Amino acid sequence: MSKIVIVYHSGYGHTRKIAEAVASTSGAELLAIDAEGNLPEGGWDKLAAAKAIVFGSPTYMGSVSWQFKKFADASSKPWFTQVWRNKLAAGFTNSASMNGDKLSTLHYMFTLSQQHSMLWVGTGLMPSNSKASTRDDINYVASFAGLMSASPSDASPDEMVAGDIATAKKFGERLQEAVTLLAA
Repeated sequence: MSKIVIVYHSGYGHTRKIAEAVASTSGAELLAIDAEGNLPEGGWDKLAAAKAIVFGSPTYMGSVSWQFKKFADASSKPWFTQVWRNKLAAGFTNSASMNGDKLSTLHYMFTLSQQHSMLWVGTGLMPSNSKASTRDDINYVASFAGLMSASPSDASPDEMVAGDIATAKKFGERLQEAVTLLAA
């Protein structure tokens, strides 16, 4: 089993694309929450065995999707016995606008992780915030608490901003580094 499991919901494919980019550099296993808010068979066991759990959800109306919320509510069973205690946790989100209240989604994920007594990992990335910065630069959205990406509402997942995909790959490297440090 993978040391890192990314548990995510993706409504239109954009969040899935970010999950895949994070997984490509972290070696994480992807665990998709389905359209009804359920994990696939064996999903809870994979989360229990992981060293790190990365949460992913689109930002809808300033928070996680209802499908992700259903998963979070169902996590009360592992919470009761503190199954995820001292595992690493991190999160990412995507919305159509540059801000889109994505930070409230990351705060939701952070709070969920703290209720589970987990250890939160931020991006570890400096922002691209100079006059010379472009949308294709690493961490142009400038998030420290977790990964944020922005996809225009009329863009397909294949049209996502290259800088956001590159940032997701850097975030994956950061997660792999954190898991290695935890194991040391």
